[in-house]
Amino acid sequence: MNENIINPTWSAVDGYIVEQLLPKDAVLDAVLEANKAGGLPAIDVSPTQGKLLHMFAKMVGARRILEIGTLGGYSTIWMARALPEDGRLITLECEPHHAEVAKANIASAGLEAVVDIRVGAALDILPKLAAEANTQSQPFDLIFIDADKPNNANYLEWAMKLSRPGTVIVCDNVIRNGAVIDGKTSDVKVHGSRAAFEFQGSHPKLTATALQTVGSKGYDGFTIAIVE
Repeated sequence: MNENIINPTWSAVDGYIVEQLLPKDAVLDAVLEANKAGGLPAIDVSPTQGKLLHMFAKMVGARRILEIGTLGGYSTIWMARALPEDGRLITLECEPHHAEVAKANIASAGLEAVVDIRVGAALDILPKLAAEANTQSQPFDLIFIDADKPNNANYLEWAMKLSRPGTVIVCDNVIRNGAVIDGKTSDVKVHGSRAAFEFQGSHPKLTATALQTVGSKGYDGFTIAIVE
């Protein structure tokens, strides 16, 4: 069930959506090429998903964004472009090589003054961010979780500590080609997805839902929650 098979029609429709609704973007195209040249896994969000994250940031009037899982900075750039001039995006990446590729990509996009890349294990960095946020009284307006899936619930727990009422939290890749409904699986990523659902469904300060998605990246989906 967890094998992600991409339907040609899904990819074709994604292509149509991009053609109709997303202007040509040489910077973002170059980012994907740089990621490929750098040997990064091709697990970036799709262009339509990147645009959706951009729109989420615009919808909430985000001034501060937290991203857990940078990869090569593709989704980072989509979200950072939605920020005002004095906005800030902090992104966490555990792999130094990925972070170096992302740093170059973000500089090419002209966003190095907006984006702060922190390198290391997210669960080591998040307590420091919480201390900074508490000291400066600066919670995040949008939090995007797209990192190692077994730690989804841990990341959500920290997201709550770094949020305010009205903060939007998006947790990606939680449907796992439908495998999320398999409670007997040994797949730790699926367990992480189920833990994300359980955390958000039981937390008294979260209102959440989830969407299944199909497209050029196959069959998956994300949860989206608002902090009450």
